[in-house]
Amino acid sequence: MSPPDDTLDAALNRHQITLPEEQIVLLGRYCALLWEWNRKINLTRHADYEKFVGRDVVDALVFSRFLRRSEWVLDVGSGGGVPGVLLAILRPDLRLTLSESVAKKARILNDIVHNLELKSLVFSGRAENLLPRQRFHTLIGRAVAPLSKILTWLKPHWKCFDRLLLLKGPSWTDERAEARHYGHLNNLALRKLHSYFLPNSDAKSVLLLICPKDRLEEQLPKKDEG
Repeated sequence: MSPPDDTLDAALNRHQITLPEEQIVLLGRYCALLWEWNRKINLTRHADYEKFVGRDVVDALVFSRFLRRSEWVLDVGSGGGVPGVLLAILRPDLRLTLSESVAKKARILNDIVHNLELKSLVFSGRAENLLPRQRFHTLIGRAVAPLSKILTWLKPHWKCFDRLLLLKGPSWTDERAEARHYGHLNNLALRKLHSYFLPNSDAKSVLLLICPKDRLEEQLPKKDEG
């Protein structure tokens, strides 16, 4: 829970996160826009600075560690803009597209991106409908759907991107078992890149890398990455 009269700077300091001032300003403006929209449509449960920093910013920074410079990245099911909008702020070198299948949420994302003057594009529709038109290096997702569903959606489109990075919670091993049971991981490699504790919890989040088995070596982080 946030202390009374909490600020973004204070929350960042509590989590020992140091960012350039211009990024902190943009993050603050993003919070204001997101939380204003959140009064009209449910976009996030992280409506205070402690939850925003402890979950959303921390998660975005984990993705950032494993994204190479100037990658073409597609955020699958961006919702209120996490991690996509945050990565656009934290990693302006990335070429980001935010996909959102709910039209109303996609319009809100457009409004947020426009107001923050970010270079990201917003696609109103399912990621699978965009992939045949544009190639990406990496697809990213947080809290999108169970692993089996995601792999079913993306199965016809592996020629359109190189790898998938997914942030999952403690039940990820059960999701992996289900995906294996139904053959969704056939010819695919799955590796855990990073794990970390959720704030004030013994539970862990994990960042998973999924890619075709014959591309695994080139997609794993090099020694000077990560």
